[in-house]
Amino acid sequence: MRLWLLSDLVLLLVVANATPVIMSMLLGNRWKQPLDGGLLFLDGHPLLGVSKTFRGLLSSISVCALLAPLFDLSLLQGAGFGALAMLGDLASSFCKRRLGLRSGHSAPLLDQVPETLLPLWIMQPVLGASAMEMAIAIAAFSGIDLLFTRLLAGYQARCS
Repeated sequence: MRLWLLSDLVLLLVVANATPVIMSMLLGNRWKQPLDGGLLFLDGHPLLGVSKTFRGLLSSISVCALLAPLFDLSLLQGAGFGALAMLGDLASSFCKRRLGLRSGHSAPLLDQVPETLLPLWIMQPVLGASAMEMAIAIAAFSGIDLLFTRLLAGYQARCS
């Protein structure tokens, strides 16, 4: 097991998934157009929800591309990693809406696994991670994300 690779994978996952949150905190409602345009699915629930925006998608792809050389990836590979992480995030949001969960509602593992598994699995030939290294990176990211989600919820509750 290569610890340097694990730390790179977890850090890249954090970058891909935290960038939209950070952009939301920095920019508020500016450029916050929902990806689904407010469309409802057949079940009457939003397709994705208001928190899935063009700003979040584009910022994750852009920041991953710009930071890619730090992880020995090309700009295109970094952009692909960010896009795949966001595709996994969109898939989990779609599933959460089908389950009747509102946007922003936490669903442990459903919130973490798709957005981590998709980029690691599809980009495995480029990243060179073993199945065990990918599983550990997914578990580590999931723990970090769950902790961050709780801290952010607590912070938002104090600010309200």
